[in-house]
Amino acid sequence: MTPGILYLLASVTCSVTVAVLLKLARRYDVDVRQAIVMNYAVAALLCWAILKPDPAALLAPHTPWAVLAALGVLLPSVFLAMAAAVRHAGIVRSDAAQRLSLFIPLLAAFLLFGEPVSGRKLAAILLAFGALACLLRRPAAHTGTDTGTAASRGIWLWPLAVWAGYGVIDILFKQMARAGTAFAAGLLLAFVLAGGLMLAYLLARRVRWERRHLLAGVALGAFNFGNILTYIRAHQSLPEHPALVFASMNMGVITLGTLVGALVFREPLTRVNGLGIALALAAIVLMAPW
Repeated sequence: MTPGILYLLASVTCSVTVAVLLKLARRYDVDVRQAIVMNYAVAALLCWAILKPDPAALLAPHTPWAVLAALGVLLPSVFLAMAAAVRHAGIVRSDAAQRLSLFIPLLAAFLLFGEPVSGRKLAAILLAFGALACLLRRPAAHTGTDTGTAASRGIWLWPLAVWAGYGVIDILFKQMARAGTAFAAGLLLAFVLAGGLMLAYLLARRVRWERRHLLAGVALGAFNFGNILTYIRAHQSLPEHPALVFASMNMGVITLGTLVGALVFREPLTRVNGLGIALALAAIVLMAPW
């Protein structure tokens, strides 16, 4: 097995493991907010140690500070949304919603940046929206309680927030790249800002810090950064096959997430949800630049 394929498998595994950790956080009563703060501290340290960013690169006059500030706010916010989505809607829907968010920057490219529309890309977008509608389809509501109504609402509301949030984050990272910002330096600063803002919020709330919540954050940060690093390494190892990396990563996460959610956590899926998974995979295949 080639190094590129191993990196891809590692990236898929790390991505799904993050969702599993968020799922387990509820079972073991982990304060996800504290875990997210530690997650960004660990991710920033690993970014510094492994990617070796040059902070001086951020002093360039074209550095998009507004974009970096927006990332600092959105990254922890969407992480919290992902935790809520996993808790209310399960790993299957949450991972699929996150992967389908890649169609938001594609739509933005057409509507905001003047990229020409091709029939294949338009079909992929339509399939993606169909997949999202099927994935967010609620099961038959239980009769009558406010608690049941809130839980039913969470099944579609939080995955929708994940889908929109990760899509906007993708656009912001692309804007950062268009401005010529060094990737490693920009990523490090985004981690620092995200962790700093989350820390300030928790200090203002006077939370009671506990070691077990922070230890959970260490694991979260290691797998979160591992997902990013191995995805980068996969592209570097397979420079002639970007379509393979793109499609394999997204399809792998949806497939593995579905298996883990359904087999390990016994998450219920309707036939319509299953159709959504199939449409999501079809959209990703159609979208890949073969």
